Parts: sequence; C-alpha cells; structure tokens
Amino acid sequence: MYAVIFTAKIKHPDDKYAHTAKRMRQLATERYGCTEFNSVTEGDREISISYWPTLEHIQRWKNDTEHLIAQKLGQERWYSNYRVDVVELTRTYTSGA
Repeated sequence: MYAVIFTAKIKHPDDKYAHTAKRMRQLATERYGCTEFNSVTEGDREISISYWPTLEHIQRWKNDTEHLIAQKLGQERWYSNYRVDVVELTRTYTSGA
C-alpha cells in the first residue's frame, strides 16, 4: 500500500478550484483505484493524503488528462508552492469501530 501526500500553499482559490478538487477526488477513487482520499485546509495551507494499492495506480492517476490540466492550473493559478511525497506504508494502526 502507498500514500501520496500533497502539501501546498494556496494563493488564489476560486469556484473552479473547489469544483476541480472535488472532481479530482472523484476520478482518483472511481477510476484509478484510490482507496481513501483525505484533504484539510487551514488558512492558506492544504494537505491531502490519498491511499493507493500500487505505484502503477498512482502513475496512471498522475497521467490522467483531466488531472494533468488540474496540475497545470494549480501551478499557474492556485498554489504558491507545493510538494508531493509518495511513500510506502509498512504498517497501519487503527482504533475504534
């Protein structure tokens, strides 16, 4: 299992930003095998963590046409800077029901 951790400093969110973020989550889970997608914004900082079964799933998602357009818009309009970390999970713990 792998996780993609996306952190960014937001500069100019707009209505298209919110719509695009929602659409990207939908595509990741419905078309590319993402098993979980969590995103939090605090002030001008955003962090999103998505979980994937394989690196191949992540690569297909990264190369999706709509996702490539969203990445370009993010670089040009929405983010001052961002970082993407792809990590392999070696252990997961949960509590509660």
